[in-house]
Amino acid sequence: MKLWLLLGLLLVHEALQDVAGQHPPKSKRPKEQGENRIKPTNKKVKPKIPKTKDRDSTDSTPKTQSIMIQVMDKGRFQKPAATLSVMAGQTVELRCKGNKIEWSYPAYLDTFKDSRLSVKQHERYGQLTLVNSTAADTGEFSCWGQLCNGYICQRDEAKTGSTYIFFTEKGELFVPSPSYFDVVYLNPDREAVVPCRVTVLSAKVTLHREFPAKEIPANGTDILYDMKRGFVYLQPHSDHQGVVYCKAEAGGKSQISVKYQLLYVEVPSGPPSTTILASSNKVKGGDDISVLCTVLGEPDVEVEFRWIYPGQKDERPVMIQDTWRLVHRGVGHTTRISQSVITVEDFETIDAGYYICTAQNLRGQTTVATTIEFS
Repeated sequence: MKLWLLLGLLLVHEALQDVAGQHPPKSKRPKEQGENRIKPTNKKVKPKIPKTKDRDSTDSTPKTQSIMIQVMDKGRFQKPAATLSVMAGQTVELRCKGNKIEWSYPAYLDTFKDSRLSVKQHERYGQLTLVNSTAADTGEFSCWGQLCNGYICQRDEAKTGSTYIFFTEKGELFVPSPSYFDVVYLNPDREAVVPCRVTVLSAKVTLHREFPAKEIPANGTDILYDMKRGFVYLQPHSDHQGVVYCKAEAGGKSQISVKYQLLYVEVPSGPPSTTILASSNKVKGGDDISVLCTVLGEPDVEVEFRWIYPGQKDERPVMIQDTWRLVHRGVGHTTRISQSVITVEDFETIDAGYYICTAQNLRGQTTVATTIEFS
């Protein structure tokens, strides 16, 4: 009896082990039908923001890339910085990529047709070379490509390059001036510049009035200093008139610039204000006659004159003379008087009629006329 009881207990134990092996582990509960959800938790997760590429940026403005490179020693090339400092006497060679390149450089070099400057166009690039550089060459050097349609070309704003070069020369803190005294005209409707530029980037520059002697502060509101231009009067007025100069300090040395006479201009900008006057409007045969055309304008604005007169078609000989001078009207007020006079000698009937004068400046032209009769 005991033997049968023992065998029964062994069979029950083996059956229980088989059933226990078929149960899943407690950590893996079988999913019910339709259950595929993530259990909510209190863990905070930062949302991932997809990275946007540069070309997908909302700023669709095309980026310009400088086409200028500087040729260094031993055939090396580098992109020039916005400002460069070069010792005077060194050679500067700049290149700009493109088969149609235009250049801009300090007007000083162009005015005197300086042989030290060479500009060439090669098949794939334009080349500018300046040898035996001096402090006077300090300024902006720039280039740009040309977009051409037949014979008509325009500037390609996407292909430009520029650098401002300081040519440092011993004993020269200021860019040399061709004269010891210069005139700056103050117009109420535009900026005025006292052009005292330096050759050393780190130089400290101040503006001074000669009488009464004092420093004129560049506060950035009325007057500011631009290393590429000089001291800029943003809104000139008559109180700014007088004689001024600049002072530069660098490396423990100081230097005074040339003096500048600031003159306030009373004539507004615009086309020439022109008048015409004949010596007589009724002339007898054999007399001499002259007609004067006069323009009152800004001191620094040149005027050109053209004449139409009765004997012009028949090539009647006449004399035409153009002159100009500056006239000071009151304290600090200056006007430029430009005149053209046409003279006819031994007046004849062919000389009677309309004498027409056209005066032209950069802002337009004005035409006036008078009549001369034969009596």
